[in-house]
Order: sequence, then structure tokens, then C-alpha cells
Amino acid sequence: MGYRILETDDIPGYLRERGHWDDGTDIRVREVSDGNMNRVFLAPSADGTRSLAVKQALPWVRVAGPSWPMNPDRADAEARAYDQVAKVAPDKIPAIHGYDPENYALVMEDMSDLEVLRTRLNEGEPYGPHTSARIGEFVAQLSFATSDFGMESADRKALVAASVSPELCKITEDVVLSEPYIEHEHNHWHEGLDDLAAEFRADARLRTEVADLRHTFMTSAQALLHGDLHTGSVMVGEREGAHVVRVFDPEFSFVGPVGYDLGLYWANVLVSEERARALGTLSDHGSQLRLSWEAFEAEFRRLWPSRVDTFFDDAYLDRFLRRVWTESLGYAGTEIVRRIIGFAHLTDLTTLPDPVPASRRALLLGRELIVRRDELKNPNVVRALAQTP
Repeated sequence: MGYRILETDDIPGYLRERGHWDDGTDIRVREVSDGNMNRVFLAPSADGTRSLAVKQALPWVRVAGPSWPMNPDRADAEARAYDQVAKVAPDKIPAIHGYDPENYALVMEDMSDLEVLRTRLNEGEPYGPHTSARIGEFVAQLSFATSDFGMESADRKALVAASVSPELCKITEDVVLSEPYIEHEHNHWHEGLDDLAAEFRADARLRTEVADLRHTFMTSAQALLHGDLHTGSVMVGEREGAHVVRVFDPEFSFVGPVGYDLGLYWANVLVSEERARALGTLSDHGSQLRLSWEAFEAEFRRLWPSRVDTFFDDAYLDRFLRRVWTESLGYAGTEIVRRIIGFAHLTDLTTLPDPVPASRRALLLGRELIVRRDELKNPNVVRALAQTP
């Protein structure tokens, strides 16, 4: 039949055609698309006994329409990432019921009983128990299993070849790691930040350090990444009395530097803390970077004895983890900067009564993380820096 863009009325028939709904129960569908890129539908049964979610990649950016074309094969990258994570951390992603490559559509678990972490934090709620630790474990489990430490050489090379994503990587190279530091039509910011935006564009040291991070992003094929790991791509909640954390939307997945995923999450953690500080709602924000790093490091070290290539010794592991730590800080800084003076801002700040003070603090912190990343030895040092007036 070929690629067809699914509409709300198409979903019941589509689910039955694909064998995901094998009885005559009525299906009530509603569109819940919220992100920039794709369409998402929830399909519960009329009697409320079951429900599925359908996510389809459009041939353009959803919020822009056909004027911004985008190859829908990003859905292939998302399906591939879910497949890899399911092998090592199935408890940290939604259950995937099937992928339709012809229509670039995923059928998965309905997670509407959970809450997007960013929404929870913006409403003044805490992270909840284990949230950041589970994120750290997720990054460690995915990155170790898809690195040269955890995967046979031939399989790794096949994964690298299959995971090449030039179009989506180019978006990151430009939007995150270039445009905020030059004059560009994508950039925008609150007028109260005019001076800092100009200073950042004129800051030679900052631009050089960002160039270094950009080059690492472009050339360091260490492991399969989520590629867009932030508080808006994490859902949390309670199921049967247990705290649940689910990571979703890995459509920017590619093989790159391990520190990139951690850095994106840390940037969101630090920005959320600035929001909470501005509103006087600080709770468990200050410990999240430390908790995620400690869990990542502990899990990576736990997996280390199972590495495929025994040439790498424990001394090398220490060096590798130190590099991941440093690069994560740098990428955290670039993500903070682009979310304030670049493209696609964060509601954490934009919904504040006066976003300027918190935005200024976050921007200055982002710069320090980029240019001083080699000096910041551990989470306690970063914590002290984040608390500096």
C-alpha cells in the first residue's frame, strides 16, 4: 500500500490490520501529539480494559508542517534503539508491540497513567525515588552493551553502519553545537538576555571549547545513544506500589560519545533547579546530577568484567570514565546555552513570571561547565558551582 499518514479515524482499522487488536472491542482514539516531530495517538478500548499507543513519524517536522521536510526514517532509528535497550534494560522503556517500517509507525504500551518528568518538576513536585539513578543505569546499560567493550567487533561495525543518521546528527551539530554562538535566524531569547547572547557570540574561548565538543560529537562513535535524553523524554509514576521510570522517544538515536546522553539529562536537571530556586520550591533537585552519575559509574563498573576485549584493564576504565565525566559536563553546558539563546526553549524557564534572573544564572553556569569542564572533578564541585550566586 505504501506510506500513508495516519489520521485518528484510521487507527482502529490500522491496529486490526497489523494484528494488534484481534477482537471486536470498540476502540476510542484520540490524538495526543505534543512533541515537535511526530504524531501520537492513544487507542483505549471502549470498556477501558486495554489500550495501545501509536506513534508515526511524519515526512516533516510536525510543528512546522511541510515547510520543514524531515525524512521519516528517524522512526527506524527509534525502533532500533528500543530493540537494543530491550536486550539490556527492558524495565526502563515502554513495551514495544511492533514496528511498521513501511508507515514509520510504532505500536507500543500506553503510558498515559505515568507523568512526563518535566511536567512533574514544573508543577513543583520532586523527582521521586530512584528517578535519576535509573537514568544513570539506563545510559550505562545501553552504552556498555553497544560499545566495543560489550559487543563483538563485527556486530559493533554492523550497528554503527545501520545507525548512521546524517540528517538528525546535522540538526544537533547545528542547533546545539554551533548556532547559539553565531548570528543565526533560529536563535531567539528574552530581551533581558541581549548582553549575554552578544558576549557568548564574542567569547573566543567559549567558541573554541564548543568546537572541541562538536568535533568529538561528530567523530567519537563510542556507543549507541538515546540522542535526546531530557526530562521531557522520561515518564515517571507508580504502578502496583512501585516507582516506575520509562525513557522514550529515542528517535535521535545514533552511535556517538557516551557523555552526550548524560550531558543532556544534566542540563535539564540544572535548569529545573534554577526554576525551583526562582519559585522557592527546591526539594530534591540538588542531588540529581550526583545520583545519576553515581548510578552510571556503578553500573558501568559492574558490567566491566564481562567486556569482550580483555586488553582493556581497570586502569583504562578509570581513564575512560573520567573522559565521560568531563565530556558530559561540556555537553550539559551546550544544552543549557542552546535552550536559552538558541532554538527550542524550555518551559522550565519560559513559564516563570520573570524568566530573566533564572535564565541568566543558567546561562552563566552553562558557560562554566563548558570552559572549566576539566577542572570540575566530581559532582560536589559542580554542586558548589551551581549554588554560586
